[in-house]
Amino acid sequence: MISPMTRYSFILLNGEQDGLLEQLQELGLVDITRSARPVDEKSRRLMSDVELLDGLIKGIRAADIPEGTAVQPLLGGDSLSDAAGDILMKYTETGDALLAAEKQLAALRPWGDYSRETLGKLAAAGVPVHFHRLSAKQFKPEWAGEYALSVIAEDRGNVCFAVAGDDALPGEIAMPAQTLAEAESEAAALRERKALLAGHVLALRERLPELEALRADALSGLDLYLAGASAAKAAGDRIVTLEGFAPVADEAAITARLDEIGVLYLKEAARAEENPPISFRNNAFVRLFEPLTDMYGRPAYNGFDPTPFISVFFMLFFAFCMGDCGYGLILMAIGLVMGRSAGMKSLSPLVTVLGGATVVIGFLFHTFFSMDIAQWSLFAPIRGIFLPSKIMGYDGTMVLALLVGVFHICLAMVVKTCNETRNKGFANSLGTWGWTLLVVGGVIVGGIAFAGVLSAAVTKWVVIVLGVVSAVGIFLLNDLHRNPLLNIGSGLWETYNTVTGLLGDVLSYLRLYALGLAGSMLGLAFNKIGLMILGDGSAYAMWIPFVLVVVIGHTLNIAMCALGAFVHPLRLNFLEFFKNSGYEAAGRRFNPLTKNNNK
Repeated sequence: MISPMTRYSFILLNGEQDGLLEQLQELGLVDITRSARPVDEKSRRLMSDVELLDGLIKGIRAADIPEGTAVQPLLGGDSLSDAAGDILMKYTETGDALLAAEKQLAALRPWGDYSRETLGKLAAAGVPVHFHRLSAKQFKPEWAGEYALSVIAEDRGNVCFAVAGDDALPGEIAMPAQTLAEAESEAAALRERKALLAGHVLALRERLPELEALRADALSGLDLYLAGASAAKAAGDRIVTLEGFAPVADEAAITARLDEIGVLYLKEAARAEENPPISFRNNAFVRLFEPLTDMYGRPAYNGFDPTPFISVFFMLFFAFCMGDCGYGLILMAIGLVMGRSAGMKSLSPLVTVLGGATVVIGFLFHTFFSMDIAQWSLFAPIRGIFLPSKIMGYDGTMVLALLVGVFHICLAMVVKTCNETRNKGFANSLGTWGWTLLVVGGVIVGGIAFAGVLSAAVTKWVVIVLGVVSAVGIFLLNDLHRNPLLNIGSGLWETYNTVTGLLGDVLSYLRLYALGLAGSMLGLAFNKIGLMILGDGSAYAMWIPFVLVVVIGHTLNIAMCALGAFVHPLRLNFLEFFKNSGYEAAGRRFNPLTKNNNK
């Protein structure tokens, strides 16, 4: 849910704002309204420092260091950031120079070593030596009888040869600028230099925490400066005012610190028109899915937090698309392994949860590595809990996908109605209430009638009443401040858009069935190919290719299924649910002024 915010207005004498901002930065609870981009030369310089340290940290981590490289201590004198920049630049330049030298060395090897002094003497005596390279098909052996020609080497389908004296043979190349010995010496020196620099890079990796601390300090300094630069001046620049927001839950701690400082401030409940920052207050499970909400954008202050809905339905849709109990176990194992890696630790709980959901849904779909476990005698006593293969004569998974889609859209419409009623009032939301009553009420009545609870006659009258009441809201009361004729025209247009839109939205959920089916069929194909190779199993040598086909095939299938299971459930939440719930990503993330900032 969205945390309610308190708005703080600070009034200070010009020059006192820096001390207040430092105190607030120490507190780390108040989001001071400030620019997210540099506003002057100093802030641009501070931003440049942050970007430089960012680049150094990424470069040190990404540097390709050969195994077995020994750590070389850094030389004193320069600052750590200057030393890191110099070493990374030299390491990159040396690596590029070594690649060029090795390429040159490969080109010289076919010619072997030779004396440039001797070649010079021959040229001075009127017997120049020419170097040639031709493909074996173009080279003619009879040239050896016509010219003073010597074949030096045959290299990758090419013939390298030299001709003394004047000649007009094709394929002549310039005399190599280096001898083989000179090129080998240069390459060896570059290798030695690169190994030394690689040791220095390893030393830098050991000091990454120091660089990260420098980056955090630089970012905190930039944040502090931008906050100070946002101060509004008044009374001939003698007074400055600052604005900030903080969650209501932190109000006691903030006011206690402000009273201790002795600063003049005003506080009031934040209003939506002030565009306060958005901070979420969710439980540990829902917090796992907040990054997905941030991918789309945070809600407006008077909107609603979609993360609780995303957490349930994204997890369900992901498991639906994977649809295999075995694949879920693999994902859970991957998630647990990720938890041991510092760089992937934050994603570990989410991957593990999605894997667990896939295990549950895959079990209900009675699929284990594309095998139907409902046919196994082990599960004979509990076959009743498995999803039936047919529902009302149609594929059970397909029907379930559509039912889930209908429920998801109905929930979105209910959320939209509640949020609009809260913001606009009941009287100004009658059009939305009409559509929700018609669609959601119609689905509920249809379900009850299908279950046989209501007779056909009662159902008919309930539907008529629903239709009439909904029509009044949709066509006559959708805007109480507008001409009724305009309301009717607006209602007709909205009816067209809603009816055609809802049909397309519901059909979009068939992708859950299609993706699950595609993954299952592809996995089954790999199983059958493996069994065809294995035969009756009597040839032990066939077990190796059988295992390779099954393992590699299912590995590829898991990767493709996971990609589709991430993208398409995200689409169903971002498009179908957000559209029908009226969600707008108009908010900004809560960004308190803090020290040791690692944003």
